[in-house]
This record gives sequence, C-alpha cells and structure tokens, in this order.
Amino acid sequence: MTRAERTLAEVLADVLRADRLSVDSHFFEELGADSLVMAKFCARVRKRGDLPSVTMKDIYRHPTIRSLAAALADATPKPVQPPGSAAIEAATSTSAREYILCGALQALFFLAYSYLAVVGIAWSSRWVASGSSAAEACGRLVLASSAAFLLASAVPIAAKWVLIGRWKTQQIRLWSLAYVRFWIVKTLIRSSPAARMFIGTPVYLLYLRALGARIGPGAVIFSRRVPVCTDLLTIGAGTVIRKEAIFQCYRAQAGRLELGPVTLGRDVFVGERSVLDINTSMRDRAQLGHASGLHSGQAVPAGERWHGSPAQRTDVNYLRAPSAQASTWRRAVYSTAAVLVVLLLCLPLLAGGTTLAIDGASSLAQVLDPTAGASTLVALLIEAVILSLVIFFGLALAGLLLVVAVSRLLSGFVKPDVVYPLYGFHDAAHRAIARIGRMRFFTYLFGDSSLIVHFLQWLGYRLKPVVQTGVNFGTEVMHANPSLSAVGSGTMVADGLHLVNDEVSSTSFRVSRVAIGPHNFVGNDVTYPAGGRTGDNVLLGTKVLVPLDGKIREGVGLLGSPCFEIPRSVERDMRFDHLRTGEALRRGLAAKNRCDLQTIGIFLVTRWLGVFLFASLYLAAVELYDVLPHGLNAVLFALSVVVTAVFLCGVQRCIVALHPTRPTICSVYHPDFWWAERIWKVHPIHYLHA
Repeated sequence: MTRAERTLAEVLADVLRADRLSVDSHFFEELGADSLVMAKFCARVRKRGDLPSVTMKDIYRHPTIRSLAAALADATPKPVQPPGSAAIEAATSTSAREYILCGALQALFFLAYSYLAVVGIAWSSRWVASGSSAAEACGRLVLASSAAFLLASAVPIAAKWVLIGRWKTQQIRLWSLAYVRFWIVKTLIRSSPAARMFIGTPVYLLYLRALGARIGPGAVIFSRRVPVCTDLLTIGAGTVIRKEAIFQCYRAQAGRLELGPVTLGRDVFVGERSVLDINTSMRDRAQLGHASGLHSGQAVPAGERWHGSPAQRTDVNYLRAPSAQASTWRRAVYSTAAVLVVLLLCLPLLAGGTTLAIDGASSLAQVLDPTAGASTLVALLIEAVILSLVIFFGLALAGLLLVVAVSRLLSGFVKPDVVYPLYGFHDAAHRAIARIGRMRFFTYLFGDSSLIVHFLQWLGYRLKPVVQTGVNFGTEVMHANPSLSAVGSGTMVADGLHLVNDEVSSTSFRVSRVAIGPHNFVGNDVTYPAGGRTGDNVLLGTKVLVPLDGKIREGVGLLGSPCFEIPRSVERDMRFDHLRTGEALRRGLAAKNRCDLQTIGIFLVTRWLGVFLFASLYLAAVELYDVLPHGLNAVLFALSVVVTAVFLCGVQRCIVALHPTRPTICSVYHPDFWWAERIWKVHPIHYLHA
C-alpha cells in the first residue's frame, strides 16, 4: 500500500466511521457510500496539505482508493491556507456608516419615486373620471395609461445618462455613493415596463441601444434578464440569445461590484439558462449550449461550439432551426403591432379593470356599511377586503381558465417540426403559449402535491399512465409548448424543470416534442431540450447538462456539465422501497394528500392576506390624497409595495419556528418532508418571482 493510498483510506475510514477498509473496495457498491458522504470525503481531502484536491468527478471515475490514488499520483499538492485568508485579502472594506447612509439614500429615493407615482395616479384618475361621456373617458384612459407607460420607460434612460453617463470597466465598493447611483439605475431599468413588455422584439433592441448597448441589426434577445451595464455589452448582427440567459456585465464579489464587458460577434448563439460572466467573448458564428457558463476570461473562437460549466469545446450543434425570410419590413410591422397592442389594448384594459374593481368595491362597501364615511378607516378596510378577494381569487380562477384555454386553443396554430419565420402570426401564437407557460402561480399552488399532475394534463402534457406518488412534480415546471411535452410513467421531477420545446434562429423558429422517459428522477434546475439522448430509468442530477449526442443513456445516472455517468442508485435509495407499493403506499399517499391540502389552504390564505395588506395601503394612499399630507401618501404607497413581502417573510419564519427543520434522510411520506414542502411553498421568494 502506497502512502497516498494509506492516507486516503484513513480519511475515508474516518468519514465512514469504519475501523479499516480495503483499498480495492468500491465506494458505492461495497462500502455503501453515497454522494453526500463522498462530498464530505472530498472536503476532508482538500483540507490536507499532503494530498491534491479531489472532485466528485474524480470519485465517480475512480471509485476505489487504489484507482483514485493512481489517478492523483501526478497531481501536485497545494499548501494549506488559513481558512478565509484568501477572502479576507481580496475583500474590499466597508463601514457601518456607509451602510446606514446607503440605506437612507435608497429609502429616500424610494419615497420620492412613490410620491411621484401617487401624484400621477391621483391626477390621472380624476382627469379620466372627469370625461363628459363614456367615449371621452375611454379616450382619456388610453392617453393617460400610454403616457404613464412611456414616462416609466423613459425615466430609466434619463437616469442612466444623468447619474452614470457611460458604464466603464471598474470596481464599485458596496454601500458607497457610486453603489447608490448603480442601485438606482439598476432598479429603474429592471422595473421599466418597456424592458418587460417587448422582450424578443426589435423594440427591445432599440431600448437597449438607448441605454448604451451596441447591438447589430437582425439580433434577437429572448432573455428576461435585462442587462444593467449596457455600455459594456456588444452584440453582433444576427445573434440569438435564448430565454433566461444571463449577461449582466457585472458581478458582486468580496465587498465590491466588478464591471466588465461581454462581447458577442455576428451570428452567435447563446443557449437557454446560460451565463456569460464579465470579461467574456464569443467570436463570429460561435455557439454556447443550453445551461452552460462562460467564466471570466473565457473566449470562444470563431465558428466553435462550446458547452458546460466552465464551457469547453464540443461538436454538438445547438443552432438547429433552419433560416427563414424575416425582412426589415416584417420586423417593423410586428414591432408596430406589438406597441399598439400594448398601448391601445393591454394598458387600458389593465387600468380600466383596476378602476372598475376599486369603484365596485367602494360601492359594495357603502352598501354593507352605510353609516361609515367614504374616508373612514372602517370603510377603507371593508373596501380593501372586497377588492383583495375579487383581485386574488377572481384573477386566480380567471387565470386558471385562461392558461388552459390559451395553451390548448393556440397550440393548433403551431405545428410540430414546421419551420416558421419570426415576427408573424405563428410566432405571436407561439410566444403567447410560451408566456402563459411561464406563469408560476399555479405550479407554486399545485406543485409538490397530487394536483400538479392533473393541472399539467389540463395544459396538454402527456403523462399517462400516471403513477401517483404525491411528489411527481415540484413547484417550478416551465415549458415552451405543453402539448408537445411528455413525461414517462413513474418519473419524479424536482423543482426547476425547464422543457425546451422550441428551436430558434435569428429569423425562424420551430417547435418539437420533448419526452422524458419513464422511471426517471430529474433533479433541481434541469434544462431538458428537444432531442435529449436519455431513455428509461435515468437519474438526471441537479443542473446536469442533458446530452444531445451519442447513445441513448438508460439505467444510469448523469451528473455534471458536461455530464458524466454515475450509478443510477446506491444502497441508501432502497431503504424506503417498502413504501412504494401496496397498502403502505395507499396510507402514506392519503396522509400526504391531507397535509398537502392544508398547505395549499395556507398558501392561498397567506397570499390573499398579502394582497389585502397591499390593497389597504394603496387605497389609503390614493383615496385619501386630499385628506392626508402628500408626504404621508407617498409613505403609504411605498409601504404598499413592500408590505406583502415583509408579511410573507414573517409567515415563513413562523412556520419554521413551529417545526424547525434539521438535516435528515426520510421518506416522502414522513411528516418532516411535508413540513419542508410547506416551507418551500410559502417561501416569500416565490412571491417576488411571480
């Protein structure tokens, strides 16, 4: 036995709490270890100065002490550094005074913006209501809502050029005055309605150009992650950036913000949910696959295809949609139509519907309590209760019907495997289906329960025959086209599944069927594209890069990006097999369903209470505009924006306090797991995302 083998064996024996073990014993098959145990082993090895670092990929490739020691024989051990020394040396110092001053300036900005919003809402509401006829009131409603939209879209552009000028490669210390300016511009840009409503259209590119980005003709950006440091962003002609890609041109690290360029050449392709760090570049015709990442300093040469995290070269072609004719005239007509639909239809309907709901709630409140004055606290609370009930439960029911109807009706207009040009009727139908598919409220509501299966089937998912377990899907499931989505029988999906049903170029798109095989386990945040090369009985690890080439993988586990094979299961996974069938399954599922219904009830009640708190403060700020000082109105309006998030944070803390979570391994039919699911469902981050 070599010295390295002896040392590694001692470390593993200590982790496994074993007296001795053979250097030829298989970690998983003979020693009964699992990924969590071996992760602890890797951490222990990294703390040893006489051993090189070991990764999980090394563990799975060399699953015995002898083979692992041989593979590490040529590696050079790194000297041990005191814990946290590197972080301390690299960190930028900040002070409590700067922290307090930064918070005060942020609050002051928020109050000032709220004051302007209250004044604008109050004045425009009165101006619209003063119309002499219904036609004049409707015309004024269109003008007021359009003016508000254009103003809210123009303010971020003006603020960026006034407060920042041009972004430059630099470092900004957290909580400094430079950070405050950065935060104000970032907040305004991300809250801009134009940056949300026109994503994926040429109008969005014009907006980014107005913010300082250099974008060539014919490019298309589908990602909702709006870049902030736009002067550092260069995108060549014909480049495609898919949904959920991140290219912010800044990052936070060690007490500072680091700003750096992101440069993309002509005809570049960036896949869905990929990340471009600062100081990265892709030359002409380069590709970056789905769920991949370019780390700082990486550059993809012209014409090459990369994937993984950190990205590396591959032969897989991710740009699969053939080109089509998408002329400048077509882009202009589509963009004009998109602007008119937003200004003349969506905004007036939203503003008018809100006004009618408030007026109806006020009238009903007077009927229920005629003795209360219009401006009394009791009247406002009654009005807020009525308004919140109508908005929350009414919109929830209407939204459920709309989601199902739109998904099923419009799917017939977009045929699978047919190439359509962008910026046309079929493209509009496809985008409507995909946007509906990104509504997360209902997957949050039904996820982690038996109801999620029925909801997805209503949308169009092919799931039969269903093996109901109560945990078939988590709380986050997204797709581009539910009618072309299939998940095999007996498959369990954790949170964050993203089915990529569509393939897009700068001029065309097509939709294709995505099918996950039966008896799979899909981990968190998995992006599964059409043509994924996996079959039956596969474990897809968290954030795994699903392969698009090679043989069909079956009966194995896949981990990493790019992926490598691991055992499908280990001894730990079989300790609860007796609960999978028969009477034990029936009793466990019935008990879980009862708990899930209680959790859904808690979710609905707490979310409604959050809307009620928002409605109470909003109505007080707007309806008491002439009664209270305008500064107090601004405070009420500002509080209405944050009160729901604060309330939901309190709810989540109460649930955790009632049943504190602890590290454990248990069955999905154990109450500890049900409480964990309850914490996930009511977590306030879901409110912020939705």
